[in-house]
Amino acid sequence: MITQVSPLTTEQPLNEGWSISSLASAQDARVSVPFPIPGDLHSALLAEEIIADPYWRDTETSLDWIHESEWRAETRFTFDGDPADPHVLTFTHVDCQAIVSLNEVEIGRCESQFLRYDFPLGSALKKGENRLVVRFLSNSRAALSACKAFPFAVPYIFWNCRLPHYNFLRKAQCHAGWDWNIALSPLGIYGGVTLRRINKLRLDDLLVRQHHEEGRVLVDMTIHYEAFEPAELTLAANFDGRVVSDLVTVWPGKGYASLQFEVTKPRLWWPRGQGEQPLYDLTVMIDGLSISRRVGLRKVELVTDQDSVGKRFAFRINGREIFARGANWIPADALPSRATPEAVRDLLTSAVEANMNMIRIWGGGQYEEDWFYELCSELGLMVWHDFMFACNLYPAADHHWLDLVRREARQQVRRLSGYPCMTLWCGDNELVGAINWFEESKRDRDRYLAMYERLNFVLEECLLEEAPGIPFWPSSPSVGPFNFGDGWHDDTAGDMHFWDVWHSAKDFEHYRTVSPRFCSEFGFQSFPSMRVIESFTEPEDRNVSSPVMDVHQRNEGGNSRIVETIARYFRFPDSFAEMVYLSQIGQGLAMKTAIEFWRINKPRTMGTLYWQLNDTWPVASWSSLEYGGGWKLVHYLARRFNAPVLVSAQPAPDEGLVIIHAVNDTPEPVALTIRFEAVGMSGAIRSLGEFVIDVPTDRSVEVASLTLEEIGADAILHFSWRSANGAITGENDYWPKRPKDYRLETPVIEATERTTANGDTEIELRTDKPAFFVTYHHGGDRLYSDNCFTLLPGRPRHLTILRQRRSHLPPITAEVDYLKG
Repeated sequence: MITQVSPLTTEQPLNEGWSISSLASAQDARVSVPFPIPGDLHSALLAEEIIADPYWRDTETSLDWIHESEWRAETRFTFDGDPADPHVLTFTHVDCQAIVSLNEVEIGRCESQFLRYDFPLGSALKKGENRLVVRFLSNSRAALSACKAFPFAVPYIFWNCRLPHYNFLRKAQCHAGWDWNIALSPLGIYGGVTLRRINKLRLDDLLVRQHHEEGRVLVDMTIHYEAFEPAELTLAANFDGRVVSDLVTVWPGKGYASLQFEVTKPRLWWPRGQGEQPLYDLTVMIDGLSISRRVGLRKVELVTDQDSVGKRFAFRINGREIFARGANWIPADALPSRATPEAVRDLLTSAVEANMNMIRIWGGGQYEEDWFYELCSELGLMVWHDFMFACNLYPAADHHWLDLVRREARQQVRRLSGYPCMTLWCGDNELVGAINWFEESKRDRDRYLAMYERLNFVLEECLLEEAPGIPFWPSSPSVGPFNFGDGWHDDTAGDMHFWDVWHSAKDFEHYRTVSPRFCSEFGFQSFPSMRVIESFTEPEDRNVSSPVMDVHQRNEGGNSRIVETIARYFRFPDSFAEMVYLSQIGQGLAMKTAIEFWRINKPRTMGTLYWQLNDTWPVASWSSLEYGGGWKLVHYLARRFNAPVLVSAQPAPDEGLVIIHAVNDTPEPVALTIRFEAVGMSGAIRSLGEFVIDVPTDRSVEVASLTLEEIGADAILHFSWRSANGAITGENDYWPKRPKDYRLETPVIEATERTTANGDTEIELRTDKPAFFVTYHHGGDRLYSDNCFTLLPGRPRHLTILRQRRSHLPPITAEVDYLKG
């Protein structure tokens, strides 16, 4: 297919008609397939059945020849314009080492997945047919070559990454592996390819700043350009239907120009649960070129004031402090072609359905496409955004490499400046700690610390000079700027990563030994559902210690730790399917223990972002959404423990008490009526009283205390709450002992599915004895209003369908699971 380029358009996409072929293949056979753009090589090969499914069983390493080879992607287009006019070819997202040529003339090189490239075409463009070629070098070979050329060792996180030295590449670091990802090292063209005709300048970036003062907002719109001749041009902006313009004089070279627009009655953007999310349409135009964005108006502050404990860490939006509830985001799929807007919308919708208001885009992944941030803004999800550095040492002593980073930071900060979801720019993930992880850096800490500071300064300098109105935080975890202390164990200041429970195999109760100011990483693993496990295994693989299950567990000793935890809290299961189910209950209890305790520490603690929201492939991991977007049990529990109004019971073992707290993250105080009951294993239910309490917004409050004797030796505490107007309801449990220490009865649970008068589907669940962690249709594409709950005799539970998902997995039969004795 040959693309026809019209001479009348300023911009013409060249995304059609691509193919890709191997140049130096380890297969010793030429491979050539269609190459859809945007797209990645593995997906193109898979579509033509050249390779097996990378996610099936242990296919992964048999595909290493792909990233070890060089590839040539090409397309042809006809051009009917005047080749003497200046033109550029723009690539928004090339991954990552590539040489670009037009009609056998090299026009540029790509060295970073995170940069937009604008290549002048000069005399390479011809009237008539043109041949455009992108020669992809082997990323793995490029990484090794860069490592060998460097004057001293720059270690990488070898215990997580199967493919070495990717810290030398400006590429998603998790493409080399990680303790949850498959190591495929994909390559491709993930964004648009555009031929642009240039008149007097090339329009590159738009930086949007906003200044809030006394009920009005001054919006500053700054364009960055490269001019090719002196000119006087009209710069215009259309903001929500109102137009402002000005004459600007441009001179050859790089420059910028600004317009201001005053909004006197701004409709402010608020995070989910705090207000509405209005967006304004903005288009900026000059010399026949334009950039459009959907922007939102809000003021963001990071509160790090000194207090009696240390230093706070809290987000203030439009003058209101917001408790951040959410999770960490990694790339939506290890095969970039599958990370479609539809798939990502499903994942982010699930986040808000679990009462999240923030995601953290982790530094070992990637900057997402524009539609991702627009979607977060529409949904009211605040975005904590790491720059793309994670867990490694980096070659910041190399000036060329550092210049790539400098260009990357400025492009990304400008590109994302108008999206109201953007709440924080963070320098990196765990780079300070990494200095202490490698023998080379431990022996010569000063050298590697100086190299780290050189990198961190470039990022901070970018934020200071661009001034997008978004706070900068140097690293995560971090005690604070210019503090290279232990952010994993210091809970008095900054943000914290708390991994002692998982990596040190400590009890869930250990979460209650710290009170972070903001916990930006913590987590516990589980297996995905049987439906997902069946999608990558043969029946003989479905054993916790099988080689295939080991391949789909990237954290060393992870499966053993899951099994050990099951034995610690539950009676050992009779089947593999039961073990999978119990692993998800264990994960849910771990996150429930941590998050409820930290939420009732408000305002000392002002945020909990667990690791992690999603998976990149079918794997045992810390995610709450398994591969494909299905809800693990922890995600249903998150819908409850992330509820804006929460009542939680916490032990006070030294006093023999259980203390009940209430916390309210809504904008207004609420009055709650809270009822307490002791639920015996045989079915006896005793009332323990009722309390009415006003719950403010700025702190949690103590409701009541109960003795263990009041609850009873063979009972759990069950409690529910309701606001005065009935708009807020909820329920919760507290287990004084571990579930395995109770003698659970065997309930008979009846499930009835029917259609209501208005055409909705309703499921009624009934039981003759108390049943715990009752789950209906686990792993299916129906998402329910509730799941994984306590079902009591005489109290039927009615579930509605929250949402019907679409999945590539086969349907499953609806069944009821519950905790067995």
